[in-house]
Parts: sequence; C-alpha cells; structure tokens
Amino acid sequence: MTKANAPLIAILDDEPEIRRMLSDALEEAGFRTTSFGRATEFEAALKSTAPDVCLVDLGLPDRDGLALVHRLALESGAAIIIISGRAQVQDRVTGLELGADDYIIKPFDPAEVVARVRARLRSGKETTTTRSIAHFEGWEAHFDRYVLLNAAGEETPFSHAEGEVLRLFLDSPKRLISRAQMQETLGGVASESFDRAMDVRISRLRTKLGEDPKNPRLIKTIYGAGYIFLGDVNWASV
Repeated sequence: MTKANAPLIAILDDEPEIRRMLSDALEEAGFRTTSFGRATEFEAALKSTAPDVCLVDLGLPDRDGLALVHRLALESGAAIIIISGRAQVQDRVTGLELGADDYIIKPFDPAEVVARVRARLRSGKETTTTRSIAHFEGWEAHFDRYVLLNAAGEETPFSHAEGEVLRLFLDSPKRLISRAQMQETLGGVASESFDRAMDVRISRLRTKLGEDPKNPRLIKTIYGAGYIFLGDVNWASV
C-alpha cells in the first residue's frame, strides 16, 4: 500500500502538542493524517474529505464533543475513537452509547492509539466487501449506507460501531457468539469497558429492530455464554 492510498486519520483536539504527537506517531506507522483544533474547521473539511478514522477530543472550544460524536456516528462511515481527559465511567458509557467505537483516556501512549486505530480498521474491512446488503425477517441492513429498512421502506440509521456488531451476527446466524469471539473479531481488549460497550451496542440494535427488551426475538442473550442471532439471513451484492 502506497502512502497515497493509506487510511486517512482525522485528529480533532484543541491542544497543538497532542495533535502533533498523534500525527507523528500515526504517520510513522504508515497512515495519512489531517488535524484540526476546532470543530467548525473539522466539520467544514468533512464536506470534501472522508477520513477512515476520527480521533475526537470531547473538550472542544466551540462545540459539545459528545454531540459531535453522535452526529458523526449517524452521518459518517468513519470509525470514531474518543480521546479525552474525562475518566469517569459514565463519560465512557455515554460516549459509547452515542456511537463511538472506542474511548481512550488522557494521558495516553501514542503506540496504544496506533494499535487501537489498526484494530478499528481491521474490524471494518468487512464492510467494504460486496456483501453490503443483508435481508432478514422483514428487514434490510445496508452496510454501504449504514441504514436499516423495515418492510414499509422506512429508514433507521445505525452507527459504524453498531454496524460492526450487526454484521457479526448476520455473518453467523443461529450460532452462539461468545464475548471472546466478539473481542477477537472486533479488535477490543478484554475488560469491563469492552463488555459494557458490547451491551450498549446490542441494546441500541434491539431498539432499532423493534425488539422487546425483556424478550427479544432476534438477538438472544445466552447468559454466561454470549449471544445468538435467530433470524434467517440472505446477503445481496450491490
């Protein structure tokens, strides 16, 4: 892969030293980078640029960072990694609930950020295959556009993070998927934070699929073992 074809990583942080440190580490690892100190500059650039991964600080001078993450999750196909000094569990949970793929707490080791970026890109490769549309139980999942269509043709967007989990289920219907398999496939690190992130994504998918949270029909929890997707799935190519 040439440098010109390398994945593009967008960095949004109001501290120049952090932007420089991240750019240096990522470019040394073979990625292209583009950096912004303000959300307005970042959002303007997104109109003509499509980054593969966005590294977003929550403490922005001109925009609420969590609101920006939520918008990116709904409107962008990029993976989203929050990098923030907010270390409270609730901050991490809220970021993941709003659509972030990962959450890194400051201070951090640049090598860890590079590893997390590689993990997100590795797990997202499947979305670029020709298997872009899945039909199941009256639903269509369009991974090229990140939307669900119901039988009436109504669209419900899903985030990149939710799409990773949904594709994992649709690729292996009626088979038990353990937490360890999810971790290996999605590139996470075994931890309470990873488990919470998976719970959040599955809960949001169930809501979007109109599932009864107390008795879900499609995504079943097998306590102590993992999850199983019970629908019949057919893939179509675009």
